[in-house]
Amino acid sequence: MHFTSEQRLDDGVLEREFTLGDIPGTLWTPESAAPLPLVLMAHNNGLPKAEPRMVARARYTAARGYAVAGIDAAGCGDRPRSAADEQARADLRRAMQAGEPVDEIFESFIGPLVENAVPEWQATLDALLELPEIGGPVGYSGGWAALGIRLAVVEPRIAAAGFFAGGYVPRAQREEARQVTIPLLLLLQWDDEGNPRQRALDLFDAFGSKEKTLHANLGGHTGTPWFELEDGCRFLDRHLK
Repeated sequence: MHFTSEQRLDDGVLEREFTLGDIPGTLWTPESAAPLPLVLMAHNNGLPKAEPRMVARARYTAARGYAVAGIDAAGCGDRPRSAADEQARADLRRAMQAGEPVDEIFESFIGPLVENAVPEWQATLDALLELPEIGGPVGYSGGWAALGIRLAVVEPRIAAAGFFAGGYVPRAQREEARQVTIPLLLLLQWDDEGNPRQRALDLFDAFGSKEKTLHANLGGHTGTPWFELEDGCRFLDRHLK
C-alpha cells in the first residue's frame, strides 16, 4: 500500500489517498488513539469512491472513532471499463426505464463484478490491518449489498455489516444470505424506484443472522434520513467497540 496524498479536514478527520497495485482507495481516520476499528465502505453502479454521499458518510463515521476505507472496484470510478460492461450498463438502464424485465441482464452483469471485487477488497483489508493505527474489529457498510453478502460469507474478519437497499441482488448472493450469521442492519427506502421493496424484504428474511434489524423510511433512493447516519454508527459501536 502506497499513500499518495493526505489532508486534514475541517472536522479533524485525516483523509489519505492510497494505491494498492492497480486499486485506488481512500482512508479516513480520526484524531484519536490507535488502534482503531475498521469500516469498509463500498459502493456500486460504477460510482467513484469520491461520490459525495459516500464521502459524507465516511467522514461522519471516522469522526465517531473509526478508520474508514473505500476503494474503486474494477469498473468503478476512473478504473477502466470494458465495452461489454458499458453495453450491459446501458441495457440495464434502458430496461429499467422502460419497465422491462431486468433479471437476466442484471445477473450477467453484476455477478462477475462481485466475483472480481471480492479479492480486491480482501487484499485491501490485508494491507489496512497491517497499518499500526488500525487494529480491528472490522465492519462493512455500503449500498452494494451483493458484495457485502459475499464478503460476510467468505471473510471471517468481518464482525458486523450494514446494507442499504438490497432490492436487486444476484441469485447467488440471495442463496448465500442464508449463510450470513453476523449482526446486520438493513436500511430500506420504502419508495426506492430502483430497488423493489418486496425483494429487499425477502432478502432481510433470508439472512441467517440471529441479530438483524430493518430500518424502513419513506422516500426514494437518495432520501435516507440524516438520523440513519447516527443510528448506523450506534449499530457499529455495539459490535465493533
